Amino acid sequence: MPKVKMTPSEAICETLVAEGIDHVTGIVGSAFMDLLDLFPIAGISFIPVRHEQSAGHMEDAFCRVTGRSGVIIGQNGPGITNMVTSVAAANSAHTPMVVICPSAGTPTVGWDGFQEADTVKIFEAITKETIRVPHPSRAADCLRTAFRIAYAERGPVLYDIPRDYFYGEISEQILEPHQYRVDQRGCGDLASIDKAAELLISAQRPVVISGRGVVDTQSKDVVARIAEILTAPVACTYLHNDAFPYDHPLWVGPIGYMGSKAAMNLVAEADVILALGTRLSVFGTTPQYDIDYFPESAKIIQVDINPRHIARTHPVEVGLIADAKEAAKEILKRLEERIAEPKVEQDRLTQIKAQQNAWEEEIVQLAMVDGYPINPRRALYEIQKALPENAIVATDIGNVSSTANSYLKFKGAGKHIAALTFGNTGFAYPAALGAQLAEPDSPVVAIIGDGAWGMSLHEVSTAVEHNLPVVAIVFRNGAWCAEKKNQIDFYNNRFVGVDIPTPESFAPVAIAMGAEGIRVSKAEEVGPALQKALNSRKPTVLEIVCDGTQLAPPFRKDALKLPTRLLPKYSSLDVSNWDK
Repeated sequence: MPKVKMTPSEAICETLVAEGIDHVTGIVGSAFMDLLDLFPIAGISFIPVRHEQSAGHMEDAFCRVTGRSGVIIGQNGPGITNMVTSVAAANSAHTPMVVICPSAGTPTVGWDGFQEADTVKIFEAITKETIRVPHPSRAADCLRTAFRIAYAERGPVLYDIPRDYFYGEISEQILEPHQYRVDQRGCGDLASIDKAAELLISAQRPVVISGRGVVDTQSKDVVARIAEILTAPVACTYLHNDAFPYDHPLWVGPIGYMGSKAAMNLVAEADVILALGTRLSVFGTTPQYDIDYFPESAKIIQVDINPRHIARTHPVEVGLIADAKEAAKEILKRLEERIAEPKVEQDRLTQIKAQQNAWEEEIVQLAMVDGYPINPRRALYEIQKALPENAIVATDIGNVSSTANSYLKFKGAGKHIAALTFGNTGFAYPAALGAQLAEPDSPVVAIIGDGAWGMSLHEVSTAVEHNLPVVAIVFRNGAWCAEKKNQIDFYNNRFVGVDIPTPESFAPVAIAMGAEGIRVSKAEEVGPALQKALNSRKPTVLEIVCDGTQLAPPFRKDALKLPTRLLPKYSSLDVSNWDK
């Protein structure tokens, strides 16, 4: 196709169409109205939200569900800076995303004009790249570069365009994505694949750790076959509970905070670890339940698409810069060639099953302890039992949301969309809305504490506006309980800033906003209430009144110390004086 005359706005819009973008999320602003005007005819829906941060979380989840880059946009200056937290979260989650960032008009840059901000500098540390459009004629070229980097480096890219560059006349050729970026990554170095296979064959206690890369490449079946040949337990990485089906006999659950003791005990004994599609993050592999489970002596085979992640946190025996599925297929091929008739190691399988059963029994017993009015673990247990197999579950950060890591299980059809190691509150509900956009027919729920809900409830009107039947499951315990637990264990029950006394109930608030509102205060009501909410196919807030004294272990036990006070004024707070 030869170059033709068009406006920069048209070049941007046509590049979005070529990329298959069918919607853009944000809040309307004068800076990009010339582009916005083209969307309806181009077939691109504009999804307005109530706060720009929510746009980033929605598109983060949309990409995790579909594999397609999300696109967000906002007004120059404060509209874009409102997106900082959600873009940083997407960056930490390795989620491709393009942030269309109008900036101040070129004639007034540097004069502190209305809504002027150097957003490029602000976003440099939280994106894979910041791209400034240097001239209107480069509008499409720079946008193509943004998509190329977002997909190649797995993260958000800021596309900064001065607001006056949307206008004018340019000559441009609209390219198809295959003409400017490559999606296939391959299996990695074949000699390293051979070495990995040899290590696994010779291992006495191999363990597979399945991560986000396995989810994104839909390679759980390949991982299962590898595990079956080796009789190797499969653990999921931290907050990727959907990385392996729980009904498989070799599944042992997730590692990391509030994860599975079965997974951690078996990882601790491993002599060879196959870590597929994971960066093996520091927080995701730190000791939990006083189990220092990540073995220093194990030989690690790490497969990750990003070369920066290989051996960044743990030394490896074999590193593979590769697509998780392609590498797993090549490893499987070699295992099948070498082990023609694999036999289940019955003793190993018995050991794995014993660990699974012990952990399941423990978390069920913990859930059945009476709470007043409801033990939050009991509520999580009942939620898991009531969830359909194809449910998408978004989880926030905090005491109850993190405890969900112990209970959430996925057979393979569903998805776990978590706040991950960036750990910002207010993530789960807008993420759930984005997941619902991605899969309109799937049941979608969000698990949220009442602290995080205070940062999210404004988006109920977004759900109502766009008819997104997400069920927000809000745990009402009246406090920021992760921090409350810290103040219990480390500050002698001195509570500052942790109580959330109002409102009395969020259910009437939801109803006032046009959604359904349900409040439950009995454990046996949780499952039926969730089923009712899901069956209604309406935006719903399901409020669970739970016991605020039944708390999980400290979230950052590794980063806290008992207080010492040196000034006489504060001596009563010193740990040495607590019993005096």
